[in-house]
Amino acid sequence: MSTIVTAADAAHFLALVPRLLGFTPTESLVVVPLARGRSLGAMRVDLPPDCAHLDATASTVVGLLCRVGGADSFAAVVFTDAPATNPLPGADLAEALERSADACGLGVVDVLTVAGTGWGSHFDGQLPPGGRPLDEIRRRLPPPTGDQNDGADLPPVEAAAVAGVDAAVASLEAALTVLCGIPAAGAGAARIDPAALEAACALDDLPALYEDALTWDAASLDPMHVAVLSWCLARPSLRDVGIVQWASDRSGGDTALDAQRRWEDGEEYPADLASVMWGEGPRPDPRRLERALELVRHVAARTPERHRAGALATAGWLAWSLGRSTHADRHAAEALDLDPTHGLAEIVRSFVAAAHLPDWAFRR
Repeated sequence: MSTIVTAADAAHFLALVPRLLGFTPTESLVVVPLARGRSLGAMRVDLPPDCAHLDATASTVVGLLCRVGGADSFAAVVFTDAPATNPLPGADLAEALERSADACGLGVVDVLTVAGTGWGSHFDGQLPPGGRPLDEIRRRLPPPTGDQNDGADLPPVEAAAVAGVDAAVASLEAALTVLCGIPAAGAGAARIDPAALEAACALDDLPALYEDALTWDAASLDPMHVAVLSWCLARPSLRDVGIVQWASDRSGGDTALDAQRRWEDGEEYPADLASVMWGEGPRPDPRRLERALELVRHVAARTPERHRAGALATAGWLAWSLGRSTHADRHAAEALDLDPTHGLAEIVRSFVAAAHLPDWAFRR
């Protein structure tokens, strides 16, 4: 059931915008698509640099709005720490948004700025010098803590936990060498850890492993659980099965694994499965994606750096799939710091740079 909150005035609306996002944006442009006056959500982008071509920026933003089903108009808010001046910061961007909206047939309800020392509407001809007092916004609702970068850091872990996973990875590779003849990265252990043998055997049913992993307590993962997941996420063919499954269901994982095997035998990879990686197809259950992202972030945090890029890139894709491009770019950039040629990390960063969001982000 939808909850309808009516904004009494512009100040109340500005107090509600951070609530729509779940954080208080900084140096950002936020656009709120509307259908017959009702909000359809909110989108945030970084403010363009001073040297940017503002019409190109506005065209990109309005193009995203046009993909929101039912949107007939929008309101926009510039958030900046710059002082309120006359005209307000963001005045040129507001004009560019109006031009692009007019070209696309979208109405512009209002364009406002919340600056460091005041706020106001770019449509207000009676705006006092220095803008209106920020207390008019703050007294309506307390703003959420944190900004768009909040939560992008990996969970903190102790060095001993990472060392434990390092040992578990070595044991897993030794077990795989014995069971399957898969070469280990380093010297094999003299004795095979029974837990490593059990983890290696779990790879016989990869979709079952990925599904079970969604039920694990991400904050207190066993080192061998971390080892087996980081081992899988470091291998593109196995990682992609996990991404498709977490974006669909257990059956989707079975289908993706079978498709991967057929592709390795020379058959074409099914287009409907490949499209998931590009954000097309049925809308995934966001709860599954949330659980997968939390899991993979904890796996990345506990994995030694030399094995971490795969988990980081996967976390980047999962964050992107949930519409968190700022977090996605951060995780992908960290993956590329460890592996400059990592394919999935490069793809995620290219998505963010092109302001490409998954198609399902525009569907209610």
